[in-house]
Amino acid sequence: MLQLIAVAAGGATGAVLRFWCSAAAHMLAGKGFPYGTLAVNVTGSLCIGMVYVLVVERGMPAQEWRHFLMTGLLGAFTTFSTFSIETIRLVEAGHAVKAGLNIALSVVACLFACWCGILLARQGGL
Repeated sequence: MLQLIAVAAGGATGAVLRFWCSAAAHMLAGKGFPYGTLAVNVTGSLCIGMVYVLVVERGMPAQEWRHFLMTGLLGAFTTFSTFSIETIRLVEAGHAVKAGLNIALSVVACLFACWCGILLARQGGL
């Protein structure tokens, strides 16, 4: 039961953080490109890389915290389904180049951010 509560609490927190982060990115960069989703996914990828090292490799913290952080918070914070629909909408609106750019940037930047998170955590950044 504690695991379920941890996931639910993390999910609620992650969803609110996603909303704020996405809104801030759109305010700064505009809405002509899905900057908010890209910012959320890159940030989430960086964080999950760091959390992975702390939780899986170093065995910290308690299992409930793992569920709160990884499944709940970061699961709700990252927005792959939003990325998918925004990319399809760009294609349908005739913006194939923007759609391709969104795909390339999202995949490359998120994988790079995750790798950086792992390196930071392994090198004592956390």
